Amino acid sequence: MPPKLTAAEIEANDAARLNELGYKQELKRELGSFGNYGLALSVVCISSGLTSLFSYGLKTGGPVVMVWGWVVVACFTLCVALAMAEISSAYPTSGGLYWWAARLSSKKYAPATSWMTGWFNLIGQFAVTAGIMYGIALMIAATISIGTDGAWVPTVGATVGIHIALCVTEGIANSLGSRVMTTLNNFSTWWQVIAPAVIMITIVAKAPTHQAPKFVFTEFNNDSGWTNTAYVTVVGLLQAQFTLTGYDSSAHMSEETKNAEIAGPVGMTMAVIVSSLMGFLFIIAFLFCIQDFPNTVNTATGFPIMQIMVDCVGKVGAIVMMVMLIIACWQCGFASVAANSRMIYAFSRDGAMPGSQYWHKIDTKRQAPINAVWLSVFIAAILGLPALGNSTAFSAITSVATIGLYISYAVPIFAKIVNKKQFVRGPLHLGRFSDVIGAIAVLWICIITILFVLPPVYPIDAVSMNYSCLLVGLVLFGAGGSWVFSARHWFTGPVINLGNKEEGEVNLENDKKMFKTSDDLEEGADSKEGVKVSEVERVA
Repeated sequence: MPPKLTAAEIEANDAARLNELGYKQELKRELGSFGNYGLALSVVCISSGLTSLFSYGLKTGGPVVMVWGWVVVACFTLCVALAMAEISSAYPTSGGLYWWAARLSSKKYAPATSWMTGWFNLIGQFAVTAGIMYGIALMIAATISIGTDGAWVPTVGATVGIHIALCVTEGIANSLGSRVMTTLNNFSTWWQVIAPAVIMITIVAKAPTHQAPKFVFTEFNNDSGWTNTAYVTVVGLLQAQFTLTGYDSSAHMSEETKNAEIAGPVGMTMAVIVSSLMGFLFIIAFLFCIQDFPNTVNTATGFPIMQIMVDCVGKVGAIVMMVMLIIACWQCGFASVAANSRMIYAFSRDGAMPGSQYWHKIDTKRQAPINAVWLSVFIAAILGLPALGNSTAFSAITSVATIGLYISYAVPIFAKIVNKKQFVRGPLHLGRFSDVIGAIAVLWICIITILFVLPPVYPIDAVSMNYSCLLVGLVLFGAGGSWVFSARHWFTGPVINLGNKEEGEVNLENDKKMFKTSDDLEEGADSKEGVKVSEVERVA
């Protein structure tokens, strides 16, 4: 048995491994295995996804699709998480997906795949953060309305105002430094499990009546306007897939995680497993406790979850439990901003964003990318504004979040399958199942990318249209256009930010010779702003 390493030795090993990947240690490693898992669990946050989209689930397929669709989505999502975890173990860096895409692609396509993966991941994270914040705003508005017995009816303007205010609170909390982040994250890790568990037990125990198992596991309900059962079923999977999203946050926090080669992939995988189990129980518990199905589906609050709790425990009890869920969702937003800001930090460190020189700066006192934090919350706040003109904006945001993130998940997994020899296993890997699980993950992502640009409601008009196809197209043409007309001339992939002395003391992935410095790229390479540039070499 190998000797147990001290904390100082683990930290030194983490820093050395990061040096091998081309980066110096700038962020403070405050997260352990439990903390990394907790942050990913908080971002996934079943309290947020299921509460916000419970109405959507009841109308697009109803109980049978919600229950069994969750099982199907959870199984395929676990395949995606396992495929990503394997890569994360090999390359623990905050860049995550776009870094992996560059590392695992051939020399010819590495810069382009890295660029597109990074932008899809970044836009997806912006949308996830915005979706979380807007969902909390809806929850708070509904809770106030119930508490005032309907005397206060939330307007769209009021909801957007709450959304913006919530974004500001998340920015402030994320600006307080790594110790505050660790403390909040530790609390959140337990709260994400305890709060839903307490609520589930309470409503099941207090419900006046319970639905029959036949209703929970077989009842199909379609209020979408579409007549094709199969179409409604697959569109109904969005509730589950949006909820089980964001676990890549474990990878983005790698440079702040101790023993990241193991803690990161374990955190990512465990977050999906625990969320899948808790989400399944959450759905079943609330379906069993529905008292009046039509009244629940068409509740004036817009939140069937709230209506079910009112019917089971009364107004006061429902408000208390709703506040418990809101706290869980706020913590979800906190973790999402943390992960989003680290992606901004890493992408800017490699010069890929406008104003990169501002976004990758580290506040030396708090050892956190404060500028990146506020960019994250600013974009999330702005993304709430379309709701002022279109009631389906929230649904579009959730679709974009799901599609954007999962496209960025697919690229490095596919690149690893195609370029097997370029992948060097980390401490944790899938062995002979690696290619099979990776292929299943990529296929599933292709399927959901098509499904979630489809319009969920009929007839289709300016309000009911699924604008996610337009938004995803804008990302594709925006990032693709900027690549064709500009970035291809200067973006060559991840950048080495080590000093000359540090660079001379480490082996920059010399097993695969991943990096070249600007001195090696004199012919045809354009080093932007004098920064050393790295390029991925094809492995013979």
